[in-house]
Formats: sequence, structure tokens, C-alpha cells
Amino acid sequence: MDPAVVERARGGDREAFTTLVGQVSDSLYAVAFRILRETASAEDALQNALISTWQQLPHLRDVERFEAWSQRILVHACYAEFSRRRQFAANVRVIDLNRAGASDGSRVLADRDELDRAFRKIPVDQRAVFVMHHYVGLPLVEIAETLGIPAGTARSRLHNATRALRTVMAAGALRTLEEGRPA
Repeated sequence: MDPAVVERARGGDREAFTTLVGQVSDSLYAVAFRILRETASAEDALQNALISTWQQLPHLRDVERFEAWSQRILVHACYAEFSRRRQFAANVRVIDLNRAGASDGSRVLADRDELDRAFRKIPVDQRAVFVMHHYVGLPLVEIAETLGIPAGTARSRLHNATRALRTVMAAGALRTLEEGRPA
């Protein structure tokens, strides 16, 4: 991220801000989608985050931290969007069972669907830390700094999210075995 472009955007240069948005919007959307697990919600959160970023940009103290700062705004937009949309729309996928190799693809899809359902069951603040750690690759100290929470809180949220995902996934595997289907 070029600090000069951030500085120009801070001064109100819309073209510079457009450049910044072009550089970070894909990664921000990916984070929002992984937290919210729904396309429309992720798009709304990203849009709200970008509006807030533009409005709050003159208050950014360290232009070198623009990306982390914008991630923090995005996570808070995800929290707000999650509160607005407590009900998630069902995602329906049609699988062509006549296609060669469909059994392998359907198993992968079923596993991914089960993980998605499990992920939706954990609180959004835990999802945010989990995504920032496992998808973005940030260390816990940096996540805490980015989200404005204590490092111990970030550690605890990651631990609780991981534990909850394991529990839900194990329960799903047990249910599958009880129904007589291979896990």
C-alpha cells in the first residue's frame, strides 16, 4: 500500500481513494464473506465499511496501517450486518449425480456444507477472529490490535471458535454414522 496514495485520499482525493479501494476491496470482501457466510450480507457489509472508511479517513493517524485500519472497520460493519440479518437465507446447490466422479465431488461439497453450517453456529465475534487468523493469516496480537480488543480476548475467541467448530463437526459426523451413511 503506497502511503502517498493513502495520504492523498486522506486529503479528500477521490481518485486516490478509488485506487485504495481497488487494492483492498477483494480481500475485504473475502473476509466479510467468510465471517458472514452469505453473499448479500458480505456485499452490504463491504459497502458500509467502504463508506465508513471514506468518512473516517481524515482521522487515520498512521497511513502505514491503512489496510489493518480498514479491516477493523470492515469487521465492525460485519458485526452490524450480522445484527441486522439474524436469519440466513438457505443456499441450495444442485449436484449432477450422473456426472463422472460425482460421488467424490458430492462428498467434498457435503463436507464443505457441513463446515459452513457449523461456522454459522458460532458467534460472529468468534468468526471474525477465526477468519482473521486462519484466512488472513494475522497473528493474534495483530488481530487484537486491529479489532481493538485485548490479546487475551482474541486468544479466547479463537480457542472458543475452534472448540465449537470441532464439537459441531463431531456431532454431525456422529449423526451421519447413526443414520447409516458413511462419514
